[in-house]
Amino acid sequence: MADLILHNGRITTLGPAAPDASAIAIKGSLVQATGSDTEIMKLRTGSTKVVDLNKRRVIPGLNDSHTHLIRGGLNYNMELRWENVPSVADALRLLREQAEQTPAPQWVRVVGGWSEFQFAERRMPTLEEVNAAAPDTPVFILHLYARALLNRAALKVLGITRDTANPPGGLIEKDSRGEPTGMLIAKPSALILYSTLAQGPALPVEDQINSTRHFMRELNRLGITSVIDAGGGGQNFPDDYNVIQRLHADKAMTIRIAYNLFAQKAGQELSDYERWIAMTEPGAGDDMLRMNGAGENLAWSAADFENFLEPRPDLAPPMEKELEKIVELLATNKWPFRIHATYDETIDRFLSVFERVNGKTPFETRFIIDHAETISECNIERIKVLGGGIATQHRMAFQGEYFIDRYGSEAAKATPPIAKMLDIGVPVGGGTDATRVASYDPWVALHWLTTGQTVGGLPLYGEANILSREAALEIWTKGSAWFSGEQDKKGTLATGMYADLAVLSSDYMMVPPQEIRQITSVLTVVGGRVVFGDAEYLDISPPIPPASPSWSPVKHAASPAMRPAAGKRENSMARACHDDCASSCGLHGHHHQIAWTVPIPVTDKTSFWGALGCSCFAV
Repeated sequence: MADLILHNGRITTLGPAAPDASAIAIKGSLVQATGSDTEIMKLRTGSTKVVDLNKRRVIPGLNDSHTHLIRGGLNYNMELRWENVPSVADALRLLREQAEQTPAPQWVRVVGGWSEFQFAERRMPTLEEVNAAAPDTPVFILHLYARALLNRAALKVLGITRDTANPPGGLIEKDSRGEPTGMLIAKPSALILYSTLAQGPALPVEDQINSTRHFMRELNRLGITSVIDAGGGGQNFPDDYNVIQRLHADKAMTIRIAYNLFAQKAGQELSDYERWIAMTEPGAGDDMLRMNGAGENLAWSAADFENFLEPRPDLAPPMEKELEKIVELLATNKWPFRIHATYDETIDRFLSVFERVNGKTPFETRFIIDHAETISECNIERIKVLGGGIATQHRMAFQGEYFIDRYGSEAAKATPPIAKMLDIGVPVGGGTDATRVASYDPWVALHWLTTGQTVGGLPLYGEANILSREAALEIWTKGSAWFSGEQDKKGTLATGMYADLAVLSSDYMMVPPQEIRQITSVLTVVGGRVVFGDAEYLDISPPIPPASPSWSPVKHAASPAMRPAAGKRENSMARACHDDCASSCGLHGHHHQIAWTVPIPVTDKTSFWGALGCSCFAV
């Protein structure tokens, strides 16, 4: 009989036999049955825990097929998040408050997840404003893959002066007197940004454990029950996996993690994988923490980038030779692998390497192309023939305006062409690529998939590349499960599958499009175990220690999941102009001149603002 029954709900199972149900029974860690309240209540005994869903929508637990939870968890408690912050003024206020409570030698870090187009002012904060908000505490603000803002205190502790040379692939901006301004620019490589961030003080191990627990709790709050961790720069195996291994040993994990191993040093990639093949194997671990294969970086010579403020890179000719040796090693040892590729030109060259290797050593397991914003239909077909899949993320929701400025609105209409991928039948996963650029919030991604809009409200796509809500949910559940080889275990709420689910704050299938971004989970279950509860389920939410250290932004500021979405600003923005003009502007919320005076990253300003329905030019 059932251990747990949830009833009186609207359950989207995504299972073929019974796609909709009102109740679900869970036995141990698995789904026992779904059906009507009458059917499922027959499985109740005196010891069965019964939860009334109050007509709420239930979905399979969300699965981020490309994120960086393990690395992100080590830093989460140190980072000030600007997701859903509605204005530059609010962002600077949060920065000032955090700087006042951050002790030396720690920094204030704002690391990804925001776009200037989410702000009412439609601009970035200036360095002058950052220095005024935090004159004494070092500040590092990462903006996409393009640049970082450092205040004067950060320049001082980093030792960046007029004599500091530009690193390869990066630019230290200097003023007319030759002094560093505080702006670091990726021209074209983001290495300057990430290497600078890495110089900040780390948390002690016990705080890193606490930080990772709070990061997992935040993801649970958003309905995430599984992720695939794509490794990342500075994430060395096995050294930097001690925290997650300790949490796993203590049974303190609330997210299922399948992790990939990321080659760290140019010139040593092949030896890294030879060493790791001797140490571990795909599937090592259990259903909560398991090794998933190689990547997303296989060879540094194969690394393109996604900074749309810079021209597309051409990879150096040695790439093919270096990549082929590594892929052949992985294929011989039956290791799944994934590889970062933004542009179709890069993907085309990768696939030629894969086809050569496959001709000699046929692939016996999956491979993954990550990102694929500009992939062509021909290369999607080649991936399908080779047995690969494509992991997609909502990076265009944060960079769409810049992409249009460089490549045009027509090119942006299929970036990436997810609907075409699904039509062709290649496996497609949903994800975020959090945390350094895009937000870890899956509802930003689901909003982008189903509306085609950036976080600033710019429509990117026509109807042909916009997904239905169910199709978007499927790639975030069933689709993502393929990328860890677990499609027979999770992604649906069918009998025998993992009992991973989220009870939603609002009905995803029915709310207006702009309200999708405000959805959270009010009850999250992983393997039949409640890992998060809110609203009427707050009393069954498991306790968690307070965030540490005491100055942590997590302890003092609302997390993005607890803030109203930045796109929902009707009341604050619909106000008259400073000069008593009777017309309000629902986009800017202040005087109309901002649309003329603030630079925006498009050449045709009239069509840009008109596409957003702005009334400024009609006044």
